[in-house]
Amino acid sequence: MAEAGQTRATVIVTGAGRGIGREIALAFADTGASLVLAARTAPALQETRELVLQRGGRALVVPTDVTDPAQVQRMTQAAVDEFGAIDVLVCNSGIAGPTAPLWEIEPEEWRETLSVNLEGVFLCCRAALPSMIERRRGSVIVIGSMTGKRPLHGRTPYTSSKLALVGLVRTLAWETGPHGIRVNLISPGGVRGARIESVIEAQAQSLQISVDESRSRFTGASPLARLTEPEDVAAAAVFLASPAAAGITGEDLNVSAGAAMY
Repeated sequence: MAEAGQTRATVIVTGAGRGIGREIALAFADTGASLVLAARTAPALQETRELVLQRGGRALVVPTDVTDPAQVQRMTQAAVDEFGAIDVLVCNSGIAGPTAPLWEIEPEEWRETLSVNLEGVFLCCRAALPSMIERRRGSVIVIGSMTGKRPLHGRTPYTSSKLALVGLVRTLAWETGPHGIRVNLISPGGVRGARIESVIEAQAQSLQISVDESRSRFTGASPLARLTEPEDVAAAAVFLASPAAAGITGEDLNVSAGAAMY
C-alpha cells in the first residue's frame, strides 16, 4: 500500500463483523495488511478474524461502539500500540434506520441513525488522523450509499446521513491534503446480503407492493440488472488505498452496478 510506505499496512475497518465490512477486511488481508477489526458485536468480529488468519493475515479485534468517543479513541490507540501506526481507516459502520414517512419517525430513531452513520465517521476520523498527520501519509475511505443520491421512500434519516458524508469527505480532503492524506467516499448500490433483503421487505411494506416487485425495482435500476456484490465494494476500497489511486482524493465513487451514475 503506497500510504503505508511498507509492505504490511495497518488498516482499521469499522463494521467489520459481517457484510461489506467483512469483505473489505478480507480483501485488505489479501494485500498483506494488518487488520484492526472494530464493531459492536465481538463474536462476529472473531469470525472475521478467523477468516483473516486462514488467509495468513494478522488481525486485532477491538469491540467498539463508534458513537462513543472514548471507545473510538481506545480503538485507534490499540491499533498504534499493536502495529505502530495507522495507514488506512475504512469507516464502514452504519445502520439502516427506520422506514416510515418522516412525520412518523421518532426523534430518537432519527438521532440514532445520524449518530452511527455520520457522527461515527467524524469520531473515527478525529481519532485516527493525528497518527496519519504525524507521519504525513494515510488514506481514509468512507462507505456511504447511493441512497444519499437516489433516495428511497420512507428513508429520510438514512439518506440524510449518507448524503452528509459527501460533504464531510470533500471538506476533509481539503483539510488533510497538505499533510499527504487522501480522503474518499464509496457509494455502494444495494449490496447483496441480509441487510438489503430487510430494506427490500421494508420498502414493499411501505409502498404496499409485493416483495418481488420491490426487489425488481432494485435490480431494474441497474444496467447490469443485478445488485452490487460485497466483493465489488471491497475491491474499490483496496484500490482507493493503493498506489494506483495516488491522485484521487475528495472523490465520491459509485459502486452500484450502474444504478447511480452521478
